Amino acid sequence: MKNICEWKNCKEFGKFKAPAEKDNSKKFKLLCDQHIKLFNKSWNYFEGMSDNEITNFLKSDITWHRPTQKFGSPDNFFSILWNNALNDKFKIFKDEKNKNINKVKLCKKDKDAFNIMELNFNADYMAVQRKFKILVKKFHPDRHAGNKVYEDKLKKITMAYSHLKMIMVQK
Repeated sequence: MKNICEWKNCKEFGKFKAPAEKDNSKKFKLLCDQHIKLFNKSWNYFEGMSDNEITNFLKSDITWHRPTQKFGSPDNFFSILWNNALNDKFKIFKDEKNKNINKVKLCKKDKDAFNIMELNFNADYMAVQRKFKILVKKFHPDRHAGNKVYEDKLKKITMAYSHLKMIMVQK
């Protein structure tokens, strides 16, 4: 079955899709080769919009017309994820044996991890956790336009944090 062009009084084969509305819905009309060219020449998405509305639309288009939030806002998805991921619900890191890490001899890798995190060797897990949050916010690539230097620094910080977390659970 052939689709007929939906242009007024046209009987040609309609094989090209043209939007029926501006709202990016799935509604479209089928047009023939000649009429799709006319449609494309006359199509103006911003018709009927003021300059201010067009400017706001273009700014909103950067984020796919979705609302944005500051990185530190409390209802930000990543903030919620961050706070829940580091929540010590089982009190693993408040155990007395973890507070005595400064009495244990540290190897070079342990010391390097403390240095990367800019902490004293006798820091407890809560201090490590607080410092990690601060450093992630400081060096996150999203805050520095994806700069590779900050991304590499953040990778080192994350590895150091993972190492310290592991040694504090074992001790």
